[in-house]
Amino acid sequence: MPSIRKPTTRDRSQPALSRAKGPTTRIGYGFDSHEFRPGIPLKIGGVTLTHDRGLGGHSDGDVLLHAITDALLGAIAAPDIGALFPPSDAKWKGADSAVFLREALKRVQDAGYGVANMDASLILVSPKIGPRAVAIRTRVAELLGVPADCVGLKAKTPEGLNLDDTAVAHVVVLLEKRSATKKARKKK
Repeated sequence: MPSIRKPTTRDRSQPALSRAKGPTTRIGYGFDSHEFRPGIPLKIGGVTLTHDRGLGGHSDGDVLLHAITDALLGAIAAPDIGALFPPSDAKWKGADSAVFLREALKRVQDAGYGVANMDASLILVSPKIGPRAVAIRTRVAELLGVPADCVGLKAKTPEGLNLDDTAVAHVVVLLEKRSATKKARKKK
């Protein structure tokens, strides 16, 4: 039977020392879903799309920006979108979801991180996202302050899932610790 080495004091203290200033990267995951409803404009990724129905929600119902916001907040272990912008607060009724994303980005920056990249999967029957993907990726990149090639976007249909009247977004973000130089430039 192989011998099992007992950890030394140095072994136990090493992870604490290397993480004293926090990890150099963080990953966040976000999820959101909204039901399609008539009489509401459809916004996905900060882009208004032509469609006969929009996504119901307390704010503008932008399922993609909500999932991105939660991914950013989760990456820094902050409260989620519902805790920061409660649907019970009339102040957020019809609000532009970019407001939520900007607050999450501010918290990310205050924690000493910046967005490296983001990847999203949208799940919905219609409208087809393919023809609008470039516009959505461009807008999301603009909101996140990253190049468009750092924003992944895929769209899938919910075959067999009984989600024909729903839009779902899954998002993952990678954050990187900002260097002291970048922090100094930001303060100027």
